[in-house]
Amino acid sequence: MSVPRPVHVIHRTIASVAIVALLSSSLLAQTGQSTQTTLPNGPQAKAQSQDNYAAPLTEYTHANSILSVWKPYVPHTLPQPVMSNSDRLHSLIKDGKLMLSMNDAVALVMENNFDIAIARYNLDAADMDILRAKAGASLRGVSSGLLSGTPGGASTSASTSGTTGSGAGGTTAGAGGSTSGTGGLVSSTLNSVGSAIDSYDPSLSAKLSGDRSRFAVSQPLFYGGLTSVSENTNTYNFAFSQAWSTGTLAQVSYSNQRQTLPGQLVAAGIVADDPQLTGAWQVTVRQHLLQGWGIDNNRRNIISAINNRKATSASFRAQVISTVAQIQNIYWDLVNAYEDVKVEQQNLEYSQRTLSDNKKQVEIGTLAPIEVVSAQSTVAAAQQKLILSQTKLQYQQLIIKNAIARNFNDPALTAAVVIPTDTMAISNEQAPPVEELVNYAIANDPGLLQSEINLRNYELSSKAAKNGLLPSLDLYGYYGTSGLANNYGDVFSGIVNRTSADKGAYVQLSIPLRNRSAQADQVSAELSYRQTQLSLQQAKNTLNLAVRNAAFTLEQDRAAVEAARAARDYNQQSLEAEQKKYDLGASTSTLVLQQLNNATSAAFTYVQALSNYEKDRVALDKVTTQILDRSGIMVEDAVSGQVTHMPSVPGLQPNSTPATVAAPVQK
Repeated sequence: MSVPRPVHVIHRTIASVAIVALLSSSLLAQTGQSTQTTLPNGPQAKAQSQDNYAAPLTEYTHANSILSVWKPYVPHTLPQPVMSNSDRLHSLIKDGKLMLSMNDAVALVMENNFDIAIARYNLDAADMDILRAKAGASLRGVSSGLLSGTPGGASTSASTSGTTGSGAGGTTAGAGGSTSGTGGLVSSTLNSVGSAIDSYDPSLSAKLSGDRSRFAVSQPLFYGGLTSVSENTNTYNFAFSQAWSTGTLAQVSYSNQRQTLPGQLVAAGIVADDPQLTGAWQVTVRQHLLQGWGIDNNRRNIISAINNRKATSASFRAQVISTVAQIQNIYWDLVNAYEDVKVEQQNLEYSQRTLSDNKKQVEIGTLAPIEVVSAQSTVAAAQQKLILSQTKLQYQQLIIKNAIARNFNDPALTAAVVIPTDTMAISNEQAPPVEELVNYAIANDPGLLQSEINLRNYELSSKAAKNGLLPSLDLYGYYGTSGLANNYGDVFSGIVNRTSADKGAYVQLSIPLRNRSAQADQVSAELSYRQTQLSLQQAKNTLNLAVRNAAFTLEQDRAAVEAARAARDYNQQSLEAEQKKYDLGASTSTLVLQQLNNATSAAFTYVQALSNYEKDRVALDKVTTQILDRSGIMVEDAVSGQVTHMPSVPGLQPNSTPATVAAPVQK
């Protein structure tokens, strides 16, 4: 007799709940302990960052309760990036002037600069790659390279570290997950060789189907005189799979079918039962014994992703170093522009004084009128140079505003005149021995750290390629039971009583007879590993040379500043002496103007020498990676976008009269 439909539903519900319970227990087993992944701003105490970017994302494979099973299927929405300037910037603008110290400029860059803000997202991209690896998926690859979207601040020295990427936003695909060569290295084997990795995320599948068919019969007498019969078949199948890093894969399947036939066939005794119910379940376990064996082999993507996260942190530190060095260079360019305006103003004042003196002498008949024309030409040239210097100053103000602000069109910022409160000067600080600088750079350079981490990933790939040479030998074991009846109770009873048990074990062997593909992958992976070893040593040698060159350049700059200072003082005194002689009638205006030109040129040379010294001092700190530690800059502040420890750049000299040169009005 047929079981009432509500009972069918109850039994199917019980089966579904059992599968879901198995899934939930596997989820908890897979995560083991809480595997909460937070975005790189760390503790929630820093959650209120400039970008609102520290909100934690819980790894969605960890279900805290049965009610949160839906969470893995809900997309995460990150907050929109903040486009307004930080409060620190507004607090420095007073009476239409942005009184800016070097330390303020560095702090503002860490809070507002777009290069750092864009690079900040790479940290989370690396975290998401770890999440993919934990699921057994392939790596997407992590962006690396330095962003260079901020104009200005070019160093005078060739001693720089880091590379600029060519991808979106200035980044390039990192070696972890990359499928192309970078820097002359072959990286196509990285994370792409070795045995396939199973999915570590448990998977549940279900197939529910209903089939209604009617077909003609060839022997109506056998079917009680019916020329056609109908058949209804309902199928309820469930399957669950779970893999582990031991190379083990477990699969559980449950099938359930309900079939009904015409009542006339049952009444005629042609069919014994209506409906016919069948049920069966089976557990299959597979274990890799050769290819795919080993926990480290199956966790290689996870290890690589964790390594890539460390490399991304190093890359972000390199970005902070590069951007901090750039803002220091931009600051010194601004100071240099002010000093240029001072020199040009003095040049114009002397030219105008000479013109005035010539006019007086022409009026009393002691000087030819042509001398006035000559002086007027000199004044016009000086005025032109002053205008060029002033517009250069205007542009440098725009450059530094762009570097330290997000909203470049902020009315208060646009109207403000930027006045640097620090000036250029030779530092009395004694530089450490060159060998000490080289050792520090090699131990702390982010680029070398990335290369060393990359080398570990190539080593993992090389080991995976060796494992991929082995034949495939898998051990399988299975157990299951089935039941057949005309009601669900008897079907489940047959399954539980194991009256129709099916169990067994077998091994499956697959041997590629020539194995050329795996051989090629293994050798290619080894070649890539050897290339990377050589590349790392080459990078160390290059860094050694760059540090020494930067130290030598700074030493030369110090001597150049002293020589330029002496030349400036000599030419200034010569100008004053020539002017006195002219006042006494012992010289000519032509000689005065010639000496004025010499003095102006010497003054420019001195200003440029100071600028070169300051920027090459920055270059030395950058190439040795000391620039953050020496200035008390914390990378954590750059990660959060909120400066909690004010930078303190060493060797600064406050400008006692920062506003003595009136900046040109912004147009």
